[in-house]
Amino acid sequence: MNTSLFAFQEAFAAALRGEAGDFAPAAQPGFAIHRNTTAKAGIDALAANFPAVEQLTGRDWFRAAAARYMQLHPPADPRLWTYGDTFPDFLARLPATRELPYLAEVARLDRDWLDAHTAADAHALSAAALAGLSPQALGECVLPPHPATRWRWHAALPIFTLWSSARAPRLPAEPLSWHGEGVLLLRCDGQVQWHPLGHGDCAFLDGCAQRQTLAAAAAHALAADPALDLADTLARLLALGAFADLPFLPEPEPRSCT
Repeated sequence: MNTSLFAFQEAFAAALRGEAGDFAPAAQPGFAIHRNTTAKAGIDALAANFPAVEQLTGRDWFRAAAARYMQLHPPADPRLWTYGDTFPDFLARLPATRELPYLAEVARLDRDWLDAHTAADAHALSAAALAGLSPQALGECVLPPHPATRWRWHAALPIFTLWSSARAPRLPAEPLSWHGEGVLLLRCDGQVQWHPLGHGDCAFLDGCAQRQTLAAAAAHALAADPALDLADTLARLLALGAFADLPFLPEPEPRSCT
């Protein structure tokens, strides 16, 4: 690479961040256009990537917070759909969000939605593919979550209700019940879907993600929720396409939504 061109590009980028130093072009009145355009692009990207957060806080509050985030964490990747991976942590540290304990978790679900939307394609494991296994063989299976599958358990706050209501958008049921909730996100035919999950369901997926056998993941789930119906949990997750297919099983049917 031409070192003089690289040095110019580095100085230009620093000037866009307000670190002009002795970069002469930054003193030109027209340079403000580049700086403002760059800032707006980053803020607009954050608004696109975290729509539930903007819906809950309002446009003005969100854009002020996004502008501050831009100053501290400018984009490092030209693909702006990747921008904001640390935005939830930034929101959690903001003094202004101390009375909004749910906001950072809502932001993490926005990020999960984006990750599910952009995850790699893969065949989903079907219930029929497991039907011929003996109980012992089934218990020894390791069921990897599908690349587009995301889930979270929020023990104390109705994050799923707040997030899904903001994404719709619609008003949550009144009065809002402040209790723990879980959520499952996955992609079906190019569309991200979301579903409520119980504590045991999330624990079961945690075990699967840790490459535990089905028997071990089931024990992990029952420890979280002794009343869990494991057969129902597995059937629901398979029907939704939450797992990737297994290489030693017959070729799966094309994925469909049920």
